[in-house]
Amino acid sequence: MVTTRADGGADADSWETLLVAAQAGDARAYARLLSQLGPWLRSYYRHRLPASMVDDAAQDALIAVHEKRHTYRAGEPVRPWIAAIARYKWIDRLRGLRRQDEPLDPELVSTDPRDGIDGALLLDALLATLKPAQAIAIRLVKLQGYSVVEASRMTGQSESLVKVNIHRGVAALARAVEDGRDAAIGRALDA
Repeated sequence: MVTTRADGGADADSWETLLVAAQAGDARAYARLLSQLGPWLRSYYRHRLPASMVDDAAQDALIAVHEKRHTYRAGEPVRPWIAAIARYKWIDRLRGLRRQDEPLDPELVSTDPRDGIDGALLLDALLATLKPAQAIAIRLVKLQGYSVVEASRMTGQSESLVKVNIHRGVAALARAVEDGRDAAIGRALDA
């Protein structure tokens, strides 16, 4: 049974119990752990990031907890382990902010209007390589500016699924670009 503090937060020992049970295959304990970590992570990021980044950062941290849950050693304090994951994801977000604020090299900026069209075609071709649910979530939230809640209502996906689809879709796009598949897509557009 999960105990809570007077302020409504979960005890660190409860998180440890849930994580150990999750490592042993208890799906309900794992679901409870993630449902308790979500609000804690949003609170953590709310004080450190712009409001528009809080939900995405919390989702990234939950995914990292999922991917790294096997590294937790039973008997060690769980809160510092989770806080370390949250901190690394926060640092990743800060790095992303810094990159966005850096001025563009004037030599890299094109004045040819055809470049914008080519970019839009390339983006469409890249999005077409994703699962439809991922492409739709990315188009609605990242390109058209809808909130996750609005995208959830529009697509019928849960809010969590919209976030996961965005995260996985963006990761797949990044891999595609890093792997050079964008060159193959570019050649296909030229044909």
